[in-house]
Order: sequence, then C-alpha cells, then structure tokens
Amino acid sequence: MEMREESTVEQSIDTGSALNEKKALEPVYETTQTTETPDPATDQTTGITDPETDAETGQVSQRVVYAGIPEILEAARSLSALEADSITREDLANLKQQFYAFRHAEQQAELEEAIASGELTPDEQFEPKPSDAEEELRHILDIIKEKKAGRLAQIEAERKENLDRRNEIIDQLLAMSADTDNVNREFPRFKELQQQFKEIGEVPATETTDQWKRYQDAVERFYDQYRINKDLRDYDFRKNLDTKTLLCSEAESLATEEDVVTAFKRLQTLHDKWRDTGPVAKEIREEIWTRFKDASAVVNKRYQAFFEERKAREQQNEEAKTALCERVETIDIESATSFRHWDELTATVLTAQEEWKGIGFASRRNNNKLFARFRAACDRFFNAKAEYFKDAKERQNENLQLKTQLCEQAEALKDSTEWKKTADRLVELQRRWKTIGAVPRKQSDTLWTRFQQACDYFFEQKKKDLNDSRHAEQTALKAKRDIIAEITAVGDDRTADDVQALLHDADNRWRQAGHVPFREKDKVYEEYRTAVNNLRDRYRLSRNSRSMARFENTLADIGTDQNRMSRERERLVRAYEAKRQELKTCENNLGFFSTKSSRGNSMLQELDRRIAETKEEIETLRNKIAILDEKMS
Repeated sequence: MEMREESTVEQSIDTGSALNEKKALEPVYETTQTTETPDPATDQTTGITDPETDAETGQVSQRVVYAGIPEILEAARSLSALEADSITREDLANLKQQFYAFRHAEQQAELEEAIASGELTPDEQFEPKPSDAEEELRHILDIIKEKKAGRLAQIEAERKENLDRRNEIIDQLLAMSADTDNVNREFPRFKELQQQFKEIGEVPATETTDQWKRYQDAVERFYDQYRINKDLRDYDFRKNLDTKTLLCSEAESLATEEDVVTAFKRLQTLHDKWRDTGPVAKEIREEIWTRFKDASAVVNKRYQAFFEERKAREQQNEEAKTALCERVETIDIESATSFRHWDELTATVLTAQEEWKGIGFASRRNNNKLFARFRAACDRFFNAKAEYFKDAKERQNENLQLKTQLCEQAEALKDSTEWKKTADRLVELQRRWKTIGAVPRKQSDTLWTRFQQACDYFFEQKKKDLNDSRHAEQTALKAKRDIIAEITAVGDDRTADDVQALLHDADNRWRQAGHVPFREKDKVYEEYRTAVNNLRDRYRLSRNSRSMARFENTLADIGTDQNRMSRERERLVRAYEAKRQELKTCENNLGFFSTKSSRGNSMLQELDRRIAETKEEIETLRNKIAILDEKMS
C-alpha cells in the first residue's frame, strides 16, 4: 500500500507538471484591444495599440509601439543594460518585429525608388543597401543572447548543485534508516534534514521525479522499516493527515473558482505542499490520496476545456480580423476625389477599427501579424487621406486668391455706367468664377456673397438706368415729333428772317431733346430733315446767303479799322481750317458706311448732306477772306 501511494503521487506530479508546461505555451487573453483614431485634418496615423497577455497568469501587459528605428535601437540598448532575468522574450520579439517592419518599409521604398529612377527593372533582383541600424541591432541582440546564455548556464549550475545537495541529504537519510540502534536518537536530525531538503531550490527537470521517488523511499524507510517511538510517529501521521485533509478541501473548493487559470495555478501550489507533507497512516493513505487526486482531476479538466474553447474562439477571432484587414486593404483610395467621398471611406475605416476593438485575441502565432497588417492598411489609408487634404488645401488657397481677385474686379466695375461693355465684362467674370474650384468652406459663402452683391448691384443699376433711359427717350421722341409738327405747320405768311430764326431755334431744341428709342432714330430724323428742307425750299433760304449778309454788316461796322479787320481775318482763317478738317473727316468716314441696311443708307444720306453743306461753308469763308484781303490792301 505504501508503494501504491508513492507511485500514484509520482504519476500525479508528472501529469500535472507536463500539463502545466504544455498549457503554459498557450497565452491567456482577458482584455480587449484599444484603437486610437487620428483627426483627418491633421496627422493621419491610426495609433492602435495591442496588449499582450501572459499565458499562465492571465496578466495583461501593454505592448510598446515605437515611432521609428532610432527609438527601437534606444530601447534595445536599454534592455541590454538590464539583468538577464529582467529581459523578457516578449520584449525582444516586440523589438525585432517592429524593427523589421520599419526595415521592410525602407527596403520597399528603396526598391520603388530604384524602379522609378530606372536603375532597376521589376524583373531584376533587388539588393537592398546595407543597414547600419540593422547591424547595430544584431550586435545588441548578440550581447543580450550571450547575457541570457550566461544566466542560463548559471541557473543550470545552481540546479546541478542543488541536485547534489539533495542527493547528499537522501544518502544521509538512507544511512540513518540503516542504523536501527540509533533511530530514535537521530529523529531530530531526520526532521532537520527534511527541512533542509525542502529549502533547497530547483533541480534539473529531468531529475525531479526520480529524486522525489528516492527521497520518499528514504523517508518511508525511516518511518516504516525501523521502529521508532510510536507516540511520536502517530503524532506525525495525525499532523500530516490534518494537513493533507486541508489540502483536499482547498483542492475541492477550486472547482467553483471562476478564474480557471487562477484555479490551475493554485492547484500546482497545493501539489507542491502535498509533496512537502510527510506520510499518513498506511490504512488511509490510498483514501486520502484518491480524494486529492479526484479534486485535481476536476480542475485539470476545466483547465483543458478552457484552452480548447479559447483555441476555437481565437480561430474565430483570427478569421474576423483577417476579414477586417481585407476590408480596409480593398478600399479604392484612387477613386476618392472629393471631401464627401473621403468622409464616406473614413467612416468605413473607423467602423472597422471599432469592430477590431470588439474582437478578442487571435492565436499568439498570428495575432501580432494580423495587428501589423491591419495597422499598415489603416496607415496607408490615412496617409493617402492626409496627402489629399494637404493638396486640396493648397488648391483651395489658390482658388481663394483667384476668386478674391474676381471679387475685387467685380467691385471695381459695379459703379460703371458703360452698361454694355461692363455687362459683358461681368458675364465673363461669372463664367470664370464657375471654372474655379472650391475654396475653404469657412470662406466660401462669404466670398460668393461678396461677388454676387457686386454683380447684382451693377445689373440693378443698369436695369434702373435702362428704365430711366426708356422714359427719357420717349420724352425726347415726343419733343422731336412736336418740333417736326411745328416746322410742318409753318404757313406762307412768314418772312424769310422769321423762318430762319425758327429753324435755328428748332435745330437747337432738336439737339437738346436728347436720344430717342433706337428703332425710331432714323425714321424721326428723316422726318425732321424732310420738314426742314421742305420749309427752306418754300422760302428759298440759304445759310451762306444769310451768313454773307451778316458779314457785310460786320464790315460796315468795322469801317477802316485795320486792327479789327486783321482780327476778323484771323478768326475767318481759323474757321476756314476747321471746316477743311471737318470736311476731311466726313470724307474719311464716308468709306466706313454700308448701304445694306436701312439704317446705313439713312446715315449715308445724312453724311452726304453734311459734306455738301461743309463745302458750301468753306467756299463762303474763302470769299469772306478774299473780301477782307481786298479791303486791307
């Protein structure tokens, strides 16, 4: 019965240790990840962090995310300065993973630059440039590796020394068991050696089971094969029974512990205490051990089921995270050509990030890879968005300057009264406004209102002036028709002087009447000229004859005053030259008219009339000058 308990204990210890070592490789995650999302207008990285979880303790540690290679090298140098026990495998893995992610990005940039510059074709083998940073990282990792190796060798040496010390104690226990005459006397020493054995640290894992077997055999020999004081032995058995009964109760209570990992860790501690506790009476050894073993089996089964369930959950999480990576990677960035489209795509990425935060961990092997992939996809999107917004902002500032210039030009033209020319110019400015792209949103409405008000002000003034002009033209038309009616109504009872004065007054009033509607202009003028010519023909009036009559009166008034005659001659010469220039202008203008329209024909007739009158006036002036020359000679 004694050997059966020993072999059962031994089997339980081995099974528990193996299970513990196997499960320790599978991490336990009990937290959610957090994702930071940047402002689309400023920096455009994702800022996602990924916590790591210790497999045995369930403790969550935040994985450090470095900004670049210099920060990684600085962290590596700091690690290399620590004690070997303070340098974790997770820290090293995190450093290497992020370093080679940045290094891969540098090599990809070198490749793209080489292809873009023509130094390399896509089919040629690319040889990246040597990296001093990579060489330094390798050197630092070698230092850490040597330090870790030295520490491991030290630990192994300590374990070997502990093995030797424990074996010495076992040998002493066996020797004491063989000395049947002095067993009672050696009992205090026996307990002292037991305590020393427990206090000695770990031994090589390959020797643990065999050594515990030899130790238990030595202890059992001391208790069972040689007679000692029965009261002392029974007391020791009862004390050990109380301890093991308490251990059984504690092991059984672990079945209701909510945290499976914590329950398993506590069970390992209970097993250690069980091994450190001495034997109980032979008749109950099997019973007490069976109770403890059954309680342990419940915890071990829960622990096994927990990891199987977690493995299935991690597989689902891995599939979900892969789908999110693909969703962000397949976003068509090239198709985003407007702020609204970018906002829609950004909402898609932010939704994916929110979903990512709600998904648990994937397997340790793939979780970091998936996170790096998802972050790279998000960084690609937000970098492209930042570049677009930067270019768009520059374009908007350029458009702002162009539209501001159009506003200034429109404001400079709004008070112009050159209606047609200015209207054409403003219409051209409005057309150019439509061809200019968007401006910053906060200035868009203000700028458009400014431009629109300038244009509206001009066209309102133009419309008002047009209405006033139409009224004035109608008034002028009525006045000119009244003049025509007045000339036409002249009877035959007037003197030539009265008629001449009437025509002179009518001509002045005609010019002062102003413009008439354009479509009535030629018609009413023809009516006027016809009325005037008819009246002149009736009274046989001539401007020149009247002018000569007034000139003769002037000569009579001058008499023989040579000075006055000289001044009069100068006035006549100036008038003569002015009329000659007027005649030349009219003859030049004659070549620009076309008779293809009624308006053109009417104006041509008027010009012919003016030329004839001017020639007549020139001849009259020449005669006046000749008369003065004769009188002055």
